[in-house]
Amino acid sequence: MKARPKVALGELLRRSDESVVLDPAAEYHEVTIKLWGKGVISRGKVSGSDVVSVRRIVRANQLILSKIDARNGAIGLVPPELDGAIVSNDFPSFEFRDPNQCDAAFMGWLVRSSPFVELCKAASEGTTNRVRIKEDRFLDQQIALPPLPEQQTLVARLDALAEKTRQVEAHLDAVERDAEHLLALRFRDAIADAPLRTMAEVAPLVRREQSIDLNGSYPELGIRSFGKGTFHKPPLSGSDVGTKRLFRIEPGDLLFSNVFAWEGAIAIAQPEDANRFGSHRFITCLADRRLASADFLRYYFLTDEGMLKIGEASPGGAGRNRTLGLEKLMAIEVPTPPLAVQQTFERLQAEIVALKAKHTAIRQANAALIPATLERVFSTGAQSTC
Repeated sequence: MKARPKVALGELLRRSDESVVLDPAAEYHEVTIKLWGKGVISRGKVSGSDVVSVRRIVRANQLILSKIDARNGAIGLVPPELDGAIVSNDFPSFEFRDPNQCDAAFMGWLVRSSPFVELCKAASEGTTNRVRIKEDRFLDQQIALPPLPEQQTLVARLDALAEKTRQVEAHLDAVERDAEHLLALRFRDAIADAPLRTMAEVAPLVRREQSIDLNGSYPELGIRSFGKGTFHKPPLSGSDVGTKRLFRIEPGDLLFSNVFAWEGAIAIAQPEDANRFGSHRFITCLADRRLASADFLRYYFLTDEGMLKIGEASPGGAGRNRTLGLEKLMAIEVPTPPLAVQQTFERLQAEIVALKAKHTAIRQANAALIPATLERVFSTGAQSTC
């Protein structure tokens, strides 16, 4: 953007203080703002009878910010679907004084840029955890404002770029859905008429208890729910372990969290998980490669049928009260088609994992495109007077 004369935000924006008398029988959206320019969204609906403090109404295309988190990019335009939503005094909103001087959509893009976030930081003050933006200082900040036709041209280009990034994401999502659907069909075919064997037979429990040295270090492993794999925890010192029992985990182990298996905390230990440990709450099984593939078993347990069996083997209430029993797990019957069929399915799984890894790299580049473009466009367009 070419250098332009600076305009104070106060010349463009006017504080909106539209009060509201809430109907106790009605429901109202409450507004929240995501950090780093990720949008203004509904926190959910609230009954007028449940609101006890003062609220204001916001309108579509007003600029709204969080006093606490504007310095972290919590600022944006009120979307049309939140017209008439309510906010507390921690979320000041602003009307545009003259739409022929400043296009609201232009400001909506500008406030998502890192230079504008720096401007918000300059308008904030306070001690740690109590830093808040000062409205007067915010409105005193100056931005470079191009003529309206240039604003509109820039908005059109940024909107088109955003639409292209959305299309890329939608395409990747569609490809992955098709891949998962194919995998599910292949699995259905693989287990059709397959014999059932107990876990005790195909993947028995393995315990490799670790002796503890008070001067030793023991990095732990965690299991994410919903089939999201493993993650690494900070190491425990021998003295921190205390009387806790630790068990060594080896790559290829089929892992269950005994407290969260019922919500899909089931994984395969990866090569990068070598030399890590789990507590007694980890159930470690080792598939008999003559009968079963660990990846095949993991996939089965994350299907609706498999999760049902895990749930039945995890009696109790919600959360940590639902514990997967060792004996019950070992008694679960799993389909075991010929090993060659399992291995073919395993290779297909690996191909889809590799596909998703490529997609992850594309998604990261795609997600970085808009921020990088805003940085380039507005690098000299928002400067503090401080």
